[in-house]
This record gives sequence, C-alpha cells and structure tokens, in this order.
Amino acid sequence: MRNRTKQYPSIFNDVIGPVMIGPSSSHTAGSVRIGRLVRQLINDNHKIKQFLVEFDRKTSIAATYHSQCADVGLAAGILGMDTQDPKLMRSLELAKQEGIEINFVVTDFPTEHTNTYKMTIIDEFENVSTMTALSIGGGMLTVTEINGISVNIDGGFYETLVFNDGKEETQNQIKEILKDYSITYAGNNGKLLIAKNSQNRLPIEREKDLLKLKGVTNVICLDCVLPISSQITPKVPFASAEEMLKYGEGKLKLWQLALRYESARGNISEDEVFSKMRELVEIMNNAIDSGLAGTEYEDRILGNQSQYIATSKLVGGSLVRSIIRNISAIMEHKSAMGVIVAAPTSGACSGLPGTIISIAREEGLDNDEITKAMLAAGMIGVFIAEFSTFSGEVGGCQAECGSGSGMAATGVVELMGGNAEQAVDAAAMALQNIVGMACTPIAGRVEVPCLGNNIMCGFNALASANMAIAGYDKVISLDDTIKANDPIGRSLPIEYRCTSQGGIAITTQAKEIENRLL
Repeated sequence: MRNRTKQYPSIFNDVIGPVMIGPSSSHTAGSVRIGRLVRQLINDNHKIKQFLVEFDRKTSIAATYHSQCADVGLAAGILGMDTQDPKLMRSLELAKQEGIEINFVVTDFPTEHTNTYKMTIIDEFENVSTMTALSIGGGMLTVTEINGISVNIDGGFYETLVFNDGKEETQNQIKEILKDYSITYAGNNGKLLIAKNSQNRLPIEREKDLLKLKGVTNVICLDCVLPISSQITPKVPFASAEEMLKYGEGKLKLWQLALRYESARGNISEDEVFSKMRELVEIMNNAIDSGLAGTEYEDRILGNQSQYIATSKLVGGSLVRSIIRNISAIMEHKSAMGVIVAAPTSGACSGLPGTIISIAREEGLDNDEITKAMLAAGMIGVFIAEFSTFSGEVGGCQAECGSGSGMAATGVVELMGGNAEQAVDAAAMALQNIVGMACTPIAGRVEVPCLGNNIMCGFNALASANMAIAGYDKVISLDDTIKANDPIGRSLPIEYRCTSQGGIAITTQAKEIENRLL
C-alpha cells in the first residue's frame, strides 16, 4: 500500500464528477465550491453585505469569467447552493434580492495560475475577510491565502482554522483541545493553526472552548466541499499504470482494480464505490435521453441538432449514428443548463459517456456493464490527474476532450471484454493521437468547437480500443505518454488555452456571434 502526505487523485473528486449545471467545471462548479468556502469565513449568523472578486487581466479567467459562469458559480456558493442546484443560474439575481453587493473587477496583481480568484467578503457588521483560491480543473480547487496568511487547502477535509497570538502557551492549549486532530501551522510564529479531520466538522463545544482561550483571536470552521473526503495519511494500492498492472498480475479486470484503488483512497467499501458510479451512470443516461427529447435555452450558440442524425443517411452504420447522436444530445442537454456529470470536465462531458453508452446500447449491455466501463475509464483518469491536468486553461483541449478520449478508449475495451493491459494500451494510443489540441471556444461558450472535439475524440477512442484489442503495439507506455503530453499542452500560447483570444474564436463570424450574444 502506497502512503504519502499529498493526496492521491480520487475517481469521484478529480476525474468523473462533479455532478453539475453550467458550461465549465473549472469556472462554474469550481467557483461554486470556492464560494461555499469563502462564505464560511464569516459567522454563520451574519449576513453578507459585500463580496468583491478580482481577476488578474493577464489570465484566462479574466476573459471568460462571465461567459463560462464563474460569476454565477461564486454567487451560488456564497448563497449556500451546490453544483447542481436548480436555482444556480439565477444566483446573481437572488444575491441582489438578499441585499448582497457583488462586484467583479479585472485588475493587475501578481499570480502564477491562470484561474486565480482574489476575494474579499464583508458582513453586516463590517467584518472583513479575504481568500485567494485557484480553480485547478474539473471542479477541483486550492485555497492559497486566508486573511493574509498563506495556506494550502483543497476542500477535501473538515478544517478548523485557529488564529492566535503565536505564543507557545496558547498553542499548547489549542493542541490539547484538538489533540485527536492533525495540526499544521501557518503564518509568522504559527499564528494560524489548522486542524484537519476527514469525517466531521469540529463540534460546537470545542469551538467555544477554543474561543475562550485568551490568546485565540478567531476560529473558522471550513466544511469539506468534495464528494470523497481526504485522509490524514493517504494510501492507495498503486499510483501509476505500471504499478497497477503489476498489482493485478493479469488476474483482475481494470474495473476491479479501480474498485480497489478508490476504496483505499476514500476509505469506503468497494460496494459503495460501485454504487456511487452507478448513480453517475444514471445521470449520464438521463442526459442523453433528455437531449434527444429536445432542449430549449435562449442563450446559446447551437440549438437541437442531435435529431438530425436519426433521419440522415450516414456512412458507418448504426454505431456511428449512435455515437454522434448521443454525444450531441449530452452537449445539448448541458448547453440548456441540464444536470450533467463532468467526465472529466464539463466541456468534455459527452465524449466518454456518449461513446460508452452508445456501444453498450448497441450491444445490449446493461447499466452494470456501463458502470464497470466507467470505473475503468476513471482509473485511467486518475493517472492523468496525477501526472498532468484536466484544465483547458492550463493544457488546452488535449487536457479536456483529449483526456476524455483516452479514458473512453479504456472503457470501450472494458465493455468488449478486454483485459487490463489492453485497456491501458488503448488509453496510451488514444492519448498519443490528441497531442496539441487547442481550446478556442467561440464567445467563451463551451459549445463550438467543443461539440466537434467531443465527437472526434469519441471516434478516436473507438479506433484505439479496436487497435488494442487486435494486438497493435502502443509503443510508448501510458505513464510515459501522459508525462510526455503534459508539457506540450502547457506550452500552447495562452490564446489557445480557453481564453477565446485565438483560432476560430477570433474569426469574423465568431466575433459576430459573440456580439450577438452579448
């Protein structure tokens, strides 16, 4: 069993999920989670008076925070909504009704990450708190500063922040109250003690005990905002594809290896892992059926197109028809603000499930078989999360639709009865085919060329899976492929990493569409 201080990726936190509404997992879902955390900086009983969010003008989030609903997500978060709340898209209006003044400002400040949120929240009694957070892709986040003190919080723990005078006597008293918690220090002389718990929020009685201490100036309790909580001492049975294949010894299917991994990672049973993935499969199925039934939403570029496939004469037979139609249906459902599963992101939410579910329906396979395929795909996503990124702002579309294609290739092999090695090889071949994909969404909307990218990556997955099952040589291992691809995506000019400032996003027709939508 592998142990380390840093958390290992989770299939449900980092890869397949969140369940959400909105165009972007980074901007919308990630923002909801960040908003939920910043809300907790002020007393639960106090009303929010003002909320200021600043973006550095040199970053992609400054260009797309409105079109990809980061503003909506943050407002929803401070109102206590989750990522799939049906009222989410009305959050700015609802915040205004509650008397909250929200301002988004594009300015200049030093930052190293393209999705940096610098936030100030003020309550009705003029108490001011600050937080700086990063949305790092797929709905995941990192908080880097709270009230002027550098921290490293990812939303995976229940965390108690104890601000104090830094004196040894005070800190010993704090540690005695929190003796069954894992404690770290931040700030000069440890003037912030952070106590982590994997399962529960600090009991109110202990919070009161801390506040009674003479040297304690404030206590803030942050809830876990991720579906699978982190562990104080994280452990997994393997941490790379090579280690995984050795662990399985050719006897375990990839979906079974995924169960072993996620059960250890999240300290939950394998039955719970399977059940949770099956619930996500139900949401994916519903997204297809809802999209095929027809969707309506005024503020989007593309309307219903999946219906065209049913009546068109296509090359390639019924499976080709199904893959195009079902991937399109999920994208249409997403663009109409329906509930989807980011797999691995909102922009890439349709390639993986659209391909897997199409093949399963063609082959007469049930949801349990789809669940196994999704678990296998999620395991490949874990390695991508570990050695690369799912963020289009960081790695272009190869990080989003490209990653989804590699995961889908694995899922197809699993569906068709292939072994773990074939499933891993399929992912390697698929990922080798998508290197350097740019992310240039028109008008900042995650619709064009995102739909075509998802469909193309679905067929790349199908071809790669067939090649792996047939015995083609992948040449380069999955682990090395991921590590080789990552710096290529990161080296793309910023114009081609989800800023809508390059490629087809700046053509004359694209600008006309953007102006019409604005």
